[in-house]
Amino acid sequence: MSGGGVDGGVALGVGLPVSGPWATPAGVRHVARRAEELGYASLWTFQRLLSPVGRDLGPGHASVLDPVLALTLAAADTTRVGLGTATVCAPFVPPMVLAKAMATLDVLSEGRLTVGVGMGWLPEEYAAAGVPFARRGARFEEYLRCLVALWTQDPVEFYGDFYTVPPAHVAPSPVQRPHPPVLVGGTAPAALYRAGRLAQGWIGSSGHDLARIARDVQVVRDGARDAGRDVDAVRVLVRAVPDLRDTPAGPDRRPFQGTAEQVRADVAALGEQGVTEVFLDLNLAPALHAPGVAPEEALALADRVLEACAPPAG
Repeated sequence: MSGGGVDGGVALGVGLPVSGPWATPAGVRHVARRAEELGYASLWTFQRLLSPVGRDLGPGHASVLDPVLALTLAAADTTRVGLGTATVCAPFVPPMVLAKAMATLDVLSEGRLTVGVGMGWLPEEYAAAGVPFARRGARFEEYLRCLVALWTQDPVEFYGDFYTVPPAHVAPSPVQRPHPPVLVGGTAPAALYRAGRLAQGWIGSSGHDLARIARDVQVVRDGARDAGRDVDAVRVLVRAVPDLRDTPAGPDRRPFQGTAEQVRADVAALGEQGVTEVFLDLNLAPALHAPGVAPEEALALADRVLEACAPPAG
């Protein structure tokens, strides 16, 4: 994705409202339009199918809009800003179903989509989706190969251990050729290497240890190099949960906590370690999920963060 850069050459994006009081039709449209007006590079969503009884996943995971449908609404109200999932748990639907949905969104958005996928980690979601939890890694690798085949081959034909596509024509094709960029989430070294080997890059979670980010980026790049891919084209996306303050936070602050200048400095520091893109995600911000926060209050907070941290004009 081009544009939306900050010092250090890092593209800056925004988490689209999908969780909490701001996750309304008006909220999605407002943030999408405002992010585009302010010059942000991209809008991102994430997936959570359910919240198991007796397991506390945090308020940001209690009620989450479908990530592709939310992006579709945002696409209808924008013309330039990129659109991405960070992430959808790919194995929960057959590759053909996800390929069709993502190709459709790429067509409707005129080629603005990045497909961020992961293999999921919550056993209850696997059970509800009717997918075996065993052999997740092997299933996911085959899924990625099948997904690319569905987007790039005509006719397509695929036979694997987990997925089969009989000879068929699949249309429409995505606008982006050979296919929309695919970014892979995960934290284990095998997942990082897979992201470079089989996809166009990697997505780091909000809880990722940023002290080791440079080493992890190198693992992703190693995977790309070993697969004969262009190492310099590898994308590395990091989710940041901003905690914007009016006065500077002290030396013991966490990353992305403090003034807008401190937040921007954190983004630039990630760029120096190989990160190419950061998105500010208020879906996981405690302030948005405090008891009694109304939708208009949540959007007011979002406006404050978006305007204060906006990339430089041009």
